[in-house]
Amino acid sequence: METRRIADILRQGQAEESVTIRGWIRTTRELKGFAFMEVNDGSFLANLQVVLDQSVPDYDKLLKQLSTGASVAVKGVLVPSQGRGQRLELKATSVVIYGESDPETYPLQKKRHSFEFLRTIAHLRSRTNTLGAVFRVRNASAAAIHQFFQERSFLWIHSPIITANDCEGAGELFRVTNLNLESIPKTDKDSVDYSQDFFGSPAYLTVSGQLQAEVMAMSFENVYTFGPTFRAENSNTSRHLAEFWMVEPEMAFCDLEGDQDLAEEFLKYIFQYVLEKCPEDMEFFNQRIDKSVLKTADNIIKNEFERISYSEAIALLTKANRQFEYPVEWGLDLQSEHERYLAEELFKKPVIVRDYPVGIKAFYMRLNSDSKTVAAIDVLVPKIGEIIGGSQREERLEVLQNRLEQKGIAEEDLWWYLDLRRYGTVPHAGFGLGFERMVQFMTGMANIRDVIPFPRTPLSAQF
Repeated sequence: METRRIADILRQGQAEESVTIRGWIRTTRELKGFAFMEVNDGSFLANLQVVLDQSVPDYDKLLKQLSTGASVAVKGVLVPSQGRGQRLELKATSVVIYGESDPETYPLQKKRHSFEFLRTIAHLRSRTNTLGAVFRVRNASAAAIHQFFQERSFLWIHSPIITANDCEGAGELFRVTNLNLESIPKTDKDSVDYSQDFFGSPAYLTVSGQLQAEVMAMSFENVYTFGPTFRAENSNTSRHLAEFWMVEPEMAFCDLEGDQDLAEEFLKYIFQYVLEKCPEDMEFFNQRIDKSVLKTADNIIKNEFERISYSEAIALLTKANRQFEYPVEWGLDLQSEHERYLAEELFKKPVIVRDYPVGIKAFYMRLNSDSKTVAAIDVLVPKIGEIIGGSQREERLEVLQNRLEQKGIAEEDLWWYLDLRRYGTVPHAGFGLGFERMVQFMTGMANIRDVIPFPRTPLSAQF
């Protein structure tokens, strides 16, 4: 007998079909002569109700073992459901118990648990409705990302996790070493002797795969990375993780206009894909987590993104009848409150801000003809602010060398990056999207720690 996923049964199953399901018991209820149990296999928000009666072998013995959390395989026949809420239920003919669960100690009781508590049992929290829905949406979002780029002939590249470069220049890196920390070798000048370390020089966990993506774009034209990145930023907030996933496309023969076009098309595609693949989960978030989730998705999909310059943004913020916490001044970076005002209140839709002051952006961004701004973009969305950051890259060797000098970065540290400008340089552009921040925005979840299975945060690396 074919084993079926519960999602397939609830969507397409027909009465009188014989099926086998496997999963974990959510609840049980015993009545005189028969019993109900709700089984979930992670494929669908709803459970499948299973009806057992005394015709099931070892019925009395089974009832003592069938408790919340236990894993089972159930064979039976689909029949029209007598209760409300679902079309079919499964009339069991046999039940196999794979693993029992102690009802007295099982942490997921039939009540609402706080997300803070669920983080302490991350090995079990994915069995709850909310976290199950989150991880299905996360999966669909990842599938959409790959499908979007593959349909456009982008090459997926695997950028290194261990790197010698700080792409963002923020200095918030995790060091990678196999030196004996109890007896660190020192040089004559009493500094750490990295020549004795595994790589022979300082090494770090990557903060971005962008520089390596630029290398590959110079051979394949359109590429993207999608992998884990790390920031040693001591921020205990609802928006920060020490380990998170980044999506970073890089396009040769592309300028800032093409970068903006792709970023807009990319976001629309992902939201549309998730709405089509996970409609029940998105409806759940709209009902239980944030009543504007579906409206937000619709806003992304159906609107053309507004496009303004940084200078125009500063002028609009200055004119706003609003007392901002952070100052609004040309040359200062936009804060989340500024970004949200533009996207939520002023334009009421996503906004792309371009051409930021050179002093607040990274060395690799292309210097504009005014020498005051760089060809950078931020995509701002309601409720969250910046969700994508990108730029046209500086392809001119001498200009890039000057930028490195201004930032105090030694050319020998990036000799290979400069070589890309010596041998067949081309205009190119790209952007980065923090994957967890997008999933958080899409689902309405308040804390980013609840959209990744095993969050890594300051003082916490459990599971």
